[in-house]
This record gives sequence, structure tokens and C-alpha cells, in this order.
Amino acid sequence: MQIRSVTTPFGRRPMTLALVRRQIETSEIKPGKTADKWKVFRDASEARELLGLHDRSLAVLDALLSFYPDKELRQDAQLIVFPSNAQLALRAHGIAGATLRRHLALLVEAGLIVRKDSANGKRYARKDKAGAIDSAFGFDLSPLLMRVDELAMMAQHVVADRFALRRAKENLTICRRDVRKLISAAIEEGASGNWESIEAMYIGLVARIPRSPTLSDVSSILDEIQILQQEIINTLEMRQKDENLSTNDDHSERHIQNSKPESINELEPSSRNGQGEKGVDGNQTQREPVRNFPLGMVTRACPEIAMYGPGGSVGNWREMMIAAVVARSMLGVSPSAYQEACDVMGPENAATAIACILERAGHINSPGGYLRDLTRKAKRGEFSLGPVLMALLRMHGQGDIAVG
Repeated sequence: MQIRSVTTPFGRRPMTLALVRRQIETSEIKPGKTADKWKVFRDASEARELLGLHDRSLAVLDALLSFYPDKELRQDAQLIVFPSNAQLALRAHGIAGATLRRHLALLVEAGLIVRKDSANGKRYARKDKAGAIDSAFGFDLSPLLMRVDELAMMAQHVVADRFALRRAKENLTICRRDVRKLISAAIEEGASGNWESIEAMYIGLVARIPRSPTLSDVSSILDEIQILQQEIINTLEMRQKDENLSTNDDHSERHIQNSKPESINELEPSSRNGQGEKGVDGNQTQREPVRNFPLGMVTRACPEIAMYGPGGSVGNWREMMIAAVVARSMLGVSPSAYQEACDVMGPENAATAIACILERAGHINSPGGYLRDLTRKAKRGEFSLGPVLMALLRMHGQGDIAVG
């Protein structure tokens, strides 16, 4: 039976505009609409946190549905159930009276049921001469039928979030293991690098993981640990390249010593020059660029860069580099300064550096000079984007944290 009027609660329970709105909405349920009451209940159970409900609330809702005789909730049916508190408490596994009333109020507040109180607050039904229920006073289940699609979507959202959280936790566990073992191996084997600082950074990140983390918590920490992992890999790769370069130099020197004097200039390798240095032939030589950070991390750490991309968004590295060129011009960074950064850092990392500068533009007096300084440090191996990105991620995730 559709609700065609608005009823107010009995006794001291207040009337609210939200209750008025829900009663009006339930009177407009699409004709012929039906739903399996237990399917609706399962969806409401999945979405209980979004609805602000507890396990006891669901037990009370389950008991209320058990008083509805049919399996399907129907728009053209009598959707008001009218059990006494004693009957309701019994079917809700012996819940105490005060607890029962509190959870009934939560179900009303969540918009899953509506009270239809009689003049004296009692719950009962009146029957016509044929024995059919003519009018009833109790709890109206119409909101469940009205919100069946919404509850299904909420349940799917919760399930998807739960799956995403589980995957994020797995990825975090694997990343933590990899970083921990890489640091230990580097320290034990005496690899060059500031491993004490890296280890302290790792310990600090792990200490920030809450006991019961949310998806946002896990994603934020995972981003930062992945950046740290990339920093470690970059450091180890550069060490390996330096060792290979040293080995090649030794081999070349022995070869030169065993060769005729006139062959020295021909056999001296240009690879012994570092990135940005000139070889014996006067041509510029380049080391292989340092590996880039994932674009998703960069855009999360530097969201401002997106507005400079094509169509106001950045979806790939090509769009990121287009956005960086636009932002570079806006910041007043000269083309030569940006080109030098591209030559030293690689185009992706240079674009990332511009995004970081843009994010902190209010704290940087001369973006062009700042980029040139970063480029010089990067050329000497004294600068990395990892700590900058981590600081920006923390700033966006935990408020206005100062970034060095």
C-alpha cells in the first residue's frame, strides 16, 4: 500500500524535514516495482558502514523483514509490519529493550524504514469485512523497495573498495619486503650510497602505517615506499654503471699500455666521460638516463600540472611533457634552462621537476634559477626527485606539511 500522506512520530520523537522527504519519496515508488527482500537485506548489510549501521541494527532489520509474509517487497502490497517490542526482541536474538529502540532509531535515520505511528503509539492492523488488512500502524518497509537500486550500488562500491584494499595491502607487503631486502643487501655488501638515511626513511614510512588502515592510508604509504624503492634501484643501477665504466677504463688502460704510442688517441674511450661531459672528439656524451617515476605518482604529488595538459588533464607522459612546456613558460623558466634539464635528467624527469616547482611556486623566488641549480646537482649526482615527490605526497595527504 502506497503512503499518500505524511505521518508524524508518536510521543516525544521529533519530526524532521528528512522524514517528510522520505515519506513523500516512498509514495512515489514506480508502479509494479518489486524486489527480493533478502537480496535487499544483503545489500544493506554490505553497505552498513556507509549507512551508519551496526551489526545489531542489521539483526533488527532482519527481524522486521521476517514479519513481512512474502518473499518479495511489492509496490502494490501492504509494506507495514507491526510486531510488538517483545516479538521483535525475540526474533532479534533476545536484544534488550533499550538497545532495540536505539537500533530502530538508527534504521529510521538511515532511511531504511519509516515509522507510521498510531494515535496511542501502539502497533496494530485493522481489517475490513473480508479479513484483509485495511490500515496498519508500525514500521513501513517502503524505503527498502524505493532504494533497492541505490543499496545495490552501495554494496558493489563497498565490495570493490574491499577488494582494492586487499590488493593494495598485498602490494604494500611485497614492496616493503623488496625495499627491506634491497637495503640490507646494499649495507651488507658495502654498496656506495647513503643507506643509513634511506633505511631511516623506510623505517619512518613503515611506522606511519595505522593498525587498521583505510584504502587511502595504504595507497599513500604505498606511493611513498614505491618512490623509495625506485630511488634504491636508481642508486644501485648507477653503482653498477660506474663499476662497468671503471672496468672498461682499466681494460682500456691495459690495452693502451700494450699498444703502440701512435694508437693512443684512437683507442681512448669516450665512455669514460660522465653525462654532459665532452669526449676527446669534442662531442657531447650522455649516460643512460635515470629511470622515471610512475606517472600516477607524479600527478598525485603534483596535481596542479594537470590544468596545463591538453584538455586540462594529463593521461600519459606525452601529455605530461606538453603540460611541462606550458608550465615552464608560465613560470618564466627559459627554454635553455629546460633543455639543459632534459639533457641531464631526461625529458620525463625534467617534466616532473617542472611539476614539482609548479606545486611549490609560491615558495620559490626564481623558478628558472632553481631548475638550473637542480640540474647542476643532478649532473653531480647530488639530487634526486624521489624525496621531493614523497614530501609533496605527504603534504597533500596530511595537510600543509613543510617541504624542504
